[in-house]
Amino acid sequence: MAILLDTSVIIEAERQHLLPNDFLTALPEPAALAAITVAELLTGVERASPPSQRLRRESFIEAIISRTTILPYDLAAARVHAHLSAQLVAQGQQVGTHDVQIAATAITYGYSVLTHNLRDFQRIPGVVVIQA
Repeated sequence: MAILLDTSVIIEAERQHLLPNDFLTALPEPAALAAITVAELLTGVERASPPSQRLRRESFIEAIISRTTILPYDLAAARVHAHLSAQLVAQGQQVGTHDVQIAATAITYGYSVLTHNLRDFQRIPGVVVIQA
């Protein structure tokens, strides 16, 4: 099963100053990003300060994006998202909207999620979670 990289995994790789290609080739399986993850990562670039950090982060993130398949948040994923959100509410669970979108994308396309955020992803029914 291929893996969908959660934002937390990319952020940790950048903080460790890993080279994008080294990071991607060290992954245990082929990897992709959810479109919402790309949005989260690019938001981190936009918010980075000082300019030197922004340039370093932008270079790293753009290299990851250019080497990775981006899975869309489409109608099929939106339907899965709605189902998951309803289940979570019925169970009295609160999980961030972006995390549910990532999980819905993973389920829709048959990916597991590689994350440092086990606490939230393990509460989402039906998603296969791998600890980073």
